[in-house]
Amino acid sequence: MLELKNITKRFDGRTIINNMNLTVPDGQILAIVGPSGAGKTTLLRCMSGLERIDSGEFRLDGQVFDPYENRDNDKVIGVVFQDFQLFPNLTVMENITLSPEMVLKQSKTEAEARAQELIDQLDLTGKETLHPFQLSGGQKQRVAIVRALAMNPKILCYDEPTSALDPDLRETVEKIILSLKASKMTQIVVTHDMSFAENIADQILRVEPIKPS
Repeated sequence: MLELKNITKRFDGRTIINNMNLTVPDGQILAIVGPSGAGKTTLLRCMSGLERIDSGEFRLDGQVFDPYENRDNDKVIGVVFQDFQLFPNLTVMENITLSPEMVLKQSKTEAEARAQELIDQLDLTGKETLHPFQLSGGQKQRVAIVRALAMNPKILCYDEPTSALDPDLRETVEKIILSLKASKMTQIVVTHDMSFAENIADQILRVEPIKPS
């Protein structure tokens, strides 16, 4: 279970997140919705350790946890970025196995075996030797999801996973997220798409911009 206790984040003197309290139970899906500038992505970046909070604390399974300071954060909270952030010079298989080999110290054989399981699970079989420029947007997104899952995270976060997808691919992403929920994966989804959020989420957090005092 992930808990946020009085989380506050400021940029240049402006408060983006103010004393937020939130609980995400194990195996559930939280959708974070709200208008542009409301702090959705900032909150996700704080949860995943990409930004340092100004005050408050995170708790994971009852223990204080600092995503920003945790050196093995990829093993705890994985992130699927809006722009995918795949390495253009690496193949699909190499993109997926790089971190497990370097961070988790898996052997090449072990990393590739786990990657292949995930590739097959997300219908990417046959794409292993392709480079990102040879993939569609939906395929790149699935590779990004596989890459995050290959680190065996406790929690998987997504930043606007449907923003550039047509309706058919949007439905595919829904199915992937719900299939991961069936395997007890805790997930946090930032989205501007309210109907998508309602289709996947156990709880929806609506955030609004904080007006300057």
